[in-house]
Amino acid sequence: MTRIFSGIKPTGHLTLGNYLGAVRRWVEVDQHRADALFSVVDLHALTVEHDPARVRRLSRQAATLLLASGLDPERCTLFVQSHVDEHARLSYLMECTATDGELRRMIQYKEKSVRARAAGQSVRLSLLTYPALMAADILAYGTDEVPVGEDQTQHVELTRDLAVRFNQRYGHVFTVPKATHPEVAARVMDLQDPTSKMGKSHENGAGIVYLLDEAEAVRRKVMRAVTDSGREVVYDREASPGVANLLDLLAAATGAGPVALAGAYDSYGALKKDTAEAVVELLRPVRERHAELAADPGYVDGVLRAGAERARGMARPLVDAAYRAVGLLPAV
Repeated sequence: MTRIFSGIKPTGHLTLGNYLGAVRRWVEVDQHRADALFSVVDLHALTVEHDPARVRRLSRQAATLLLASGLDPERCTLFVQSHVDEHARLSYLMECTATDGELRRMIQYKEKSVRARAAGQSVRLSLLTYPALMAADILAYGTDEVPVGEDQTQHVELTRDLAVRFNQRYGHVFTVPKATHPEVAARVMDLQDPTSKMGKSHENGAGIVYLLDEAEAVRRKVMRAVTDSGREVVYDREASPGVANLLDLLAAATGAGPVALAGAYDSYGALKKDTAEAVVELLRPVRERHAELAADPGYVDGVLRAGAERARGMARPLVDAAYRAVGLLPAV
């Protein structure tokens, strides 16, 4: 079977954007069609200033929400990145394979380092070497496909380059993966700034629908969504990004097409009301299942323990082979 790997960072509460843009496809498609590994990539949360207790709390919450969304531990492997030592072991070999120039060209490093300096914070070395760890996450499992958003494509391309370079220098060890951009994945924009992606860590949460928001909070955020200066309900991302975002949300929640939906409305208010109710109903089973799982932490612990054991069993032989290939003396 095709093997896929994807991860989610516990840097904020998971959002409707995370669900529609990635998680729903993991649940409905990827875990059924492939040998799929999904990880809460907590080591990546350490590249910026963070509160240790919050990282632990968000890591557990993310894992619980992935299960609540429908990931089945009998069909896929769900684990926490730091529970599998092979990620850190292989990350160093990737640092030894990458060049300083390659890492400094990464767009996310440039953007995040600028923000850190503007906030008066130091820029951690791990922010620069983050793509090497991401490459290790992917290559440790012989991954064939990496479903990612456009903002992560550059990192997957670097992973491909590192795999090819390592194989050429030291002998064939790694599968060269490819990035995939599922067509069914929805691109969800901030409700208060429809030109920006809905993100987990935005300072102002007024435009972000979180998966654990209560129904009334969801309704309030959608009803207060920024629309556009005109009055006509049309699907035009360039001219009317606010209305287009609402139509995309309604389409994702109902399965209808956004263009067809636009023709059914003659006011922004009616569109907002229907979108709000559709999103509430979309997230209701996720919130209810999360509450059940949160009340049974032993079950979640067991899933993560078994997932880490399974992931370790896949990764260790390959990472050991990489260590031998690069010239390191086997442990005795």
